[in-house]
Amino acid sequence: MTEIRTEDVVFRADGLRLAGVLRVPSEPTGRAVALTGPFTGVKEQVTGGYAERLAAEGIITLAFDHRGFGASEGRRCHEDSQGKLADLRAAVSALAGRPEVDPERIGVVGVCLGGGYAVRAAATDPRVRAVAGIAGGYNSPAWFSRQLGDEAYRGALRGFLDAYDEFLPAVAPDGGEAAMSGEEPWSYYGTDRSRAPGWENRITRGSLHSLMTFDALGAAPLLGAVPLLVVHGTEDAYCSPELARALHAETPGPAEIVWLDCHQHVDLYDVEPHVSRAVAAASEFLHRTL
Repeated sequence: MTEIRTEDVVFRADGLRLAGVLRVPSEPTGRAVALTGPFTGVKEQVTGGYAERLAAEGIITLAFDHRGFGASEGRRCHEDSQGKLADLRAAVSALAGRPEVDPERIGVVGVCLGGGYAVRAAATDPRVRAVAGIAGGYNSPAWFSRQLGDEAYRGALRGFLDAYDEFLPAVAPDGGEAAMSGEEPWSYYGTDRSRAPGWENRITRGSLHSLMTFDALGAAPLLGAVPLLVVHGTEDAYCSPELARALHAETPGPAEIVWLDCHQHVDLYDVEPHVSRAVAAASEFLHRTL
């Protein structure tokens, strides 16, 4: 069984202190990944679980709190798309500076919304040599506009801007207003499944403007030199399988897609056998491409 050394680490992005956990397997090969995760998520939740499992497969992992979340500095509970990309660049730099890491063997793994940030980071940071998205949110403003209709889409953006600094719950029971509405998000974040000391059940309304205008799918044509793995559930009401399929199809470089028989988006957060299958696919891919 692989022994894992765990180390609390601190690094900076745009002058902000970011908190992370580095996991180093007992026999590291130099391969390393930074992990980025779900909307509002912290490092003790989904990314921490995947980081632990990938480290057990021999890959050095860095799970961290993005700016404004968990133990990191920054504007509290506010989704900053460009800021998160800066955080990922800083995470790659932090890994590259470690003696255990081969700077030519660094990748990024994203889960849920982090999948979108991972592919955008890989498209713009040539130090990233491979990227994997698991249940990824490959947001596309054009797709959102087509789905909602242009008038409704622009009306939603106007509403987010008008109340930009107001907070609303991240999740709520019984159909209450929330950024992630519905019983499925509540089943994870509203229960002991996600219990973590640094997680807060609130988010700014301006964060929803960031979500609805962040273009992850547009990064696909820039991934010609970066191997891509997409792992996605066949059913996912929160991160569209259609967008996962589009990302795979529109990527000109080596791209692979693995479909898992999930019935809920959060199945790929902590439900077996789905997580084990996702980890196995990601581990094999990373060992082969890094």
